[in-house]
Amino acid sequence: RCFEEVLGIEEAEVLLRRVVFHYTPKHASWLNMAEIEIGILDRQCLDRHWHERDALTAEVDAWQQRRNAERRSIEWTFTRQDADRKMQQHYVS
Repeated sequence: RCFEEVLGIEEAEVLLRRVVFHYTPKHASWLNMAEIEIGILDRQCLDRHWHERDALTAEVDAWQQRRNAERRSIEWTFTRQDADRKMQQHYVS
């Protein structure tokens, strides 16, 4: 409904046909990784005052291009073996 109020019915319908909503639990490990990346963005790019939105947008775009070019990867520290140990009591034998 809020899409319709902002965009109008026709444009909202076009947009919503392209959107797929997925439930993701708050405790998901990918969310932790996203929060870490946002923290890096904050420290490296957003730690100063921006007077113009266009300048901020350009800086964030440039930061994102650099991060993607670095091809950083996530090193998962919670292994399958860790999960087996932690969740063992929940497994069905």
